[in-house]
Amino acid sequence: QVQLVESGGGLVQPGGSLRLSCAASGFTFSAYNMRWYRQVSGKERELVASITSTGGTTSYVDSVKGRFTISRDNAKNTVYLQMNSLKPEDTAVYTCNAVRANPGWVQLAYWGQGTQVTVSS
Repeated sequence: QVQLVESGGGLVQPGGSLRLSCAASGFTFSAYNMRWYRQVSGKERELVASITSTGGTTSYVDSVKGRFTISRDNAKNTVYLQMNSLKPEDTAVYTCNAVRANPGWVQLAYWGQGTQVTVSS
């Protein structure tokens, strides 16, 4: 059974930090690129950060560069999003996504259920 389970969200004051975790199971985690998305109700889902299957390459949306860091531990089948200097505009549901790095004939993609991050004083 394929699962992506996010954790670590919550309420934090502006300028604070949170670390999100996404625990994967049911597939070969090390063969998948991982992404963090976020979405505010009524708005489009936004790609926040991505990391390649080996962890060798990362990318970020401009609004979080210098503040967020994506990382992964393939031995633990877990991807992380370290969020520092949080701003109210970072408030959203953050969702983990997995896509095969080398899909071949059939592409596979999986989504977690999301975890709420609220930045407010």
